Amino acid sequence: MNTPVLERAKKNWNKLGAGLYAGVLGIVVLAVSGAAGLLFHLPWLFPSLGPTVMLFLESPEQKASRPVNTLVGHGVGLLAGALCLYALGLQDQLSATVGGLTPLHVLSGVLSVGLTTLVLTWLGLPHPPAGATTLIVSLGILSAPVQLASMAGAIILITVVGWGLNVLLGTRPADKT
Repeated sequence: MNTPVLERAKKNWNKLGAGLYAGVLGIVVLAVSGAAGLLFHLPWLFPSLGPTVMLFLESPEQKASRPVNTLVGHGVGLLAGALCLYALGLQDQLSATVGGLTPLHVLSGVLSVGLTTLVLTWLGLPHPPAGATTLIVSLGILSAPVQLASMAGAIILITVVGWGLNVLLGTRPADKT
């Protein structure tokens, strides 16, 4: 059996090897998502993708790094963020970053993170970057239906490309336990 590239990099260059593996592949994965964003003129590159890609490539053995955790985690975050944003009537307001943080934005943000945490903990599918996804939506930073759809597309894309590269190079997702 061939030794995974990540393990060889760690063996030969210690932390530098692991860093080079994660850094180079992280650039590739996020560049693919950014290129899709440029092609479609939609936000296929947003803050919570960075920590997700870092988990895939720096800590592939962690449960939170598994593809199922990623897809479910960000999916729950998107839905919780949209639910809170729309339930509080913020969908037509300026985002908290543009119009300023209001009490309703605070309520939307804290409720969305709480709901996301509750659901992911209950399902046993942790993925901390989903907390950023839910804030991006619940604070109105990306909130239009087309933006939410592009976020979902980007999450699927980086999961396929990130884990595809890992598997191609011999690294497997963590077990379900």
